[in-house]
Amino acid sequence: MRVDATGFFAAVHACGDAMAAKKSGSIVTLSSQMGTVDMNPFRYEGTPPTVAPDYFFPKGSMTNLTRYLASHYGASGVRVNVVSPSGIDNPAKPPAPEILARYAKMTMLGRRAEAREIGGSVGFLLSEASTAITGANLAGDRGYSAK
Repeated sequence: MRVDATGFFAAVHACGDAMAAKKSGSIVTLSSQMGTVDMNPFRYEGTPPTVAPDYFFPKGSMTNLTRYLASHYGASGVRVNVVSPSGIDNPAKPPAPEILARYAKMTMLGRRAEAREIGGSVGFLLSEASTAITGANLAGDRGYSAK
């Protein structure tokens, strides 16, 4: 909670105030789709869950606080958006093969994400191409939340 909630709020608030003083800026926060959807026990069937319940609360809070901050800073010309990925490959800590297979069935693209793909979403929201977007939650989940 100190990092995901209090630290998150303090950092975004400091940046937002500085940007508001300049009447311009774009803040992109990173949360998780687990703050928007449930864990879905099917994904972990037969294995111990790798996501603790206390993960969901701060991630959902980050997503909602991002929307609040978009409203708070919008009049000052500062945009605030959130990217909420799920299922990002980590070669140093790969999930069990059965979890990978189940996760693939739960996404429209049939796979997990690579970190570079999430970086592209953040880059878009920071760029001039997204100047009309604020308060948005961009789900980097290959269709997980829509399936």
